[in-house]
Amino acid sequence: MKKFLELYATFFRIGILTFGGGMAMLPMLKREVVDKKKWANETELLDIYAIGQCTPGVIAVNTSTYIGYEQYGIPGAIAGTLGMVSPSIIIISLIAAILEPYMTNPIVLHALSGIRIVVCALMFNTVLTMAKAGIVDKLGVFLFLTGFMLATFSPVPTVLIVIAAAVIGIVVKQLTNTRQLRGGADQNTCDHLNKFSELENPIPTQIEN
Repeated sequence: MKKFLELYATFFRIGILTFGGGMAMLPMLKREVVDKKKWANETELLDIYAIGQCTPGVIAVNTSTYIGYEQYGIPGAIAGTLGMVSPSIIIISLIAAILEPYMTNPIVLHALSGIRIVVCALMFNTVLTMAKAGIVDKLGVFLFLTGFMLATFSPVPTVLIVIAAAVIGIVVKQLTNTRQLRGGADQNTCDHLNKFSELENPIPTQIEN
């Protein structure tokens, strides 16, 4: 029971302290999941985050569900999911019941404006973090630029861009691995032929007088 409470409390803390949705949540997730709890390393967290973006539903909830499942199976997934969604349910209920009359108050509006600016900074930090880990070669640069152009300046659905990037990544990496294996096999063949040639034609040694 303690481990499930720990999962719930961790994601509850992430959910209640993070504004701006899933994209702004990555720094907090890294601090809690990677640095403190050691439930995943940074690369694994980014992979989980990418899966959460590609699957239906809210990114933050998908991520908490995946991490909870990886740790303690289905009960862990339930605990992580409940921890992530509980703060939103509580806060929305409070806003609907108490704060709704004050939403037009200038102080509240200015506070929300400040929060929006900070959320933009958090999202920019998330983009930089994911770019550093993901764009590591020419293929990464190509996919990043192409995906950005298509998502920004074309009507192509985002899901098709993600699927196309995944297919290109698989094909290119498979071709690269195949070439490396062939290169290694060719090198081994050359080495065996050289050794065989040396056995057939040994180098004569000089006889000392």
